[in-house]
Amino acid sequence: MAVLGGNRIVLQALRFQKVDLRYFRRTGAYSNSFHVAVPATASCGRPDGWGFTRHYSSEAKDELRVKYLDGDDSGIVVFGINRPKSKNAISKNLVKLMSEAVDDVKKNSKVRSVIICSLVPGIFCAGADLKERAKMHQSEVGPFVSKARALITELGNLPMPTIAAIDGAALGGGLEMALSCDIRVSSNNAKMGLVEAKLAIIPGAGGTQRLPRCIGVSVAKELIFAARVVDGVEACRIGLVSHSVEQNPSGDSAYLRALELAREFNPQGPIAIRMAKLAINQGIEVDLSTGLAIEEACYSQLVVLNTKVSVLFFKVIPTKDRLEGLAAFREKRTPRFKGE
Repeated sequence: MAVLGGNRIVLQALRFQKVDLRYFRRTGAYSNSFHVAVPATASCGRPDGWGFTRHYSSEAKDELRVKYLDGDDSGIVVFGINRPKSKNAISKNLVKLMSEAVDDVKKNSKVRSVIICSLVPGIFCAGADLKERAKMHQSEVGPFVSKARALITELGNLPMPTIAAIDGAALGGGLEMALSCDIRVSSNNAKMGLVEAKLAIIPGAGGTQRLPRCIGVSVAKELIFAARVVDGVEACRIGLVSHSVEQNPSGDSAYLRALELAREFNPQGPIAIRMAKLAINQGIEVDLSTGLAIEEACYSQLVVLNTKVSVLFFKVIPTKDRLEGLAAFREKRTPRFKGE
């Protein structure tokens, strides 16, 4: 029963993410014409300049800058939040731009990892744009909150690794956005907290669910009840971030560490990385027996539904990457994975 349950969970997850083997094996150029090659020299250090980006909207088009790195960093995509006057607060326009960016990378089999960072010094994201919220008609508030929540959920459901580079304050919805990422890296002086209780509300974009899963129920309750803000060092101690690095004069130490991590992921088999993420994300929510069945299903990589007997069968299909990995091991060389 655990195996059958695990198989069903994986099938549902794959359908939810709109992922199938055709998606994984798709080859050729990027699926959207806006992808512009970035010189390899531009992929090092803080993503300044941002000359090669897609502007998703003619209105406030610079609030999100998306950069597809090239050269040795090909496959790494950087989302740069850029609302300096509002401390990168989450606005209707930013939600729209980020939703479009997330949708684009979700469909792109060439993307191997996504880094979310800030282009505004000292700030990651200050949460909801309360000034904009105050101007909304009451009928607008509910739909906006739903869209913001859906954005963070979609970010968490991206099939490739996601890294939040926190080089400044991540408060309220800003921390909830970071919590939806697979990995969080912060500078030692960054400030993080779910501070909604100060406004007599609760975190509404996954904070009450993701924070306990990240740092444990008791500590999460303490932070949320007290609306406490912690720095990067304390965040690393309690497991809120994986790495806390000394801030540098240019204010981008977390981004640079996130880039190092993405570069570690880049040479690995992309299908394997996506299947591992799916196995971990789905397996952590169920009992061990079902989790092991989910792992087996992800290892098998291909799901076939036999509708006649309503039983899920899994068939091992050797991907080109798997064969390349075996050949590279045999020949004692570095594998050249293509995501096929």
